[in-house]
Amino acid sequence: MSRIAIVGSCITRDLWPIRGGGSEHLLYVSRTSFPSLFSVPVKGFSPARRPPGDLHNHEHAALVADLTKTALARLLAFRPTHIIFDFIDDRFDLLAVGDSLVSRSGEIIRSGYLTRRAFRRHHTVRRLSDACTRLWMDSAAEFAAFVASSPLSRARLILHSARWATHHRDADGAAQPILGPEILGGDPADIWSYNDLLVRQEAHFQTVMPPLERVDAGELRLADAGHRWGLSPFHYVPEYYDEVRRQLAALGLGDAFSGLRAGPSAQAG
Repeated sequence: MSRIAIVGSCITRDLWPIRGGGSEHLLYVSRTSFPSLFSVPVKGFSPARRPPGDLHNHEHAALVADLTKTALARLLAFRPTHIIFDFIDDRFDLLAVGDSLVSRSGEIIRSGYLTRRAFRRHHTVRRLSDACTRLWMDSAAEFAAFVASSPLSRARLILHSARWATHHRDADGAAQPILGPEILGGDPADIWSYNDLLVRQEAHFQTVMPPLERVDAGELRLADAGHRWGLSPFHYVPEYYDEVRRQLAALGLGDAFSGLRAGPSAQAG
């Protein structure tokens, strides 16, 4: 059975349902970014015993991994046969907290951790800034070196080409433009700017990494107003996930989707 690690976002995790269908053989590293992965843990931070605020267990676990920098060790210990990357979570700004960098995800805001003493002094590094782009490019090269010099070099590496959809399919089946997209429920976002960043990130990543396979269902990249997690530029129509699964199966991952029903029921956040 394939052992699949996802270093990415919901657009790849949504290929599997929450339970079954191969998801028990997944490691999901999310709500982070290469600069954060290679940063030092936040000094003085200790996680709550139970998820604070309205966070679910898996949300809190992803947040704690980003703050305490345990994801790379977990990735090595998992011994993946395949690693799938996508960069949709790189829509979040970074937070500089002392000597550490962390993702300014919705989870860290909802957790209330930013009011703690460990985060008393922090500032935001805007995702679309030149400084953040330089940090990402340098850290992507560091990640490539990490893979090449570790047992991860034996894994098959796959890039799930990511973009924000510009249109969604409404309840009547018509394609409509996505208007007023936001990040974190209030920060306005320009789809074209983030898609341009994704193009540059993917091009750089393919340059610095060992050989990568690529899956791309761009012709079906249409958001779904009826998606179980709500309308978003990266919550796609069922046909999108079906096509990506088909391409991954062609790369030898058919066992990961055995018994999995196609269509909306296969979506998960």
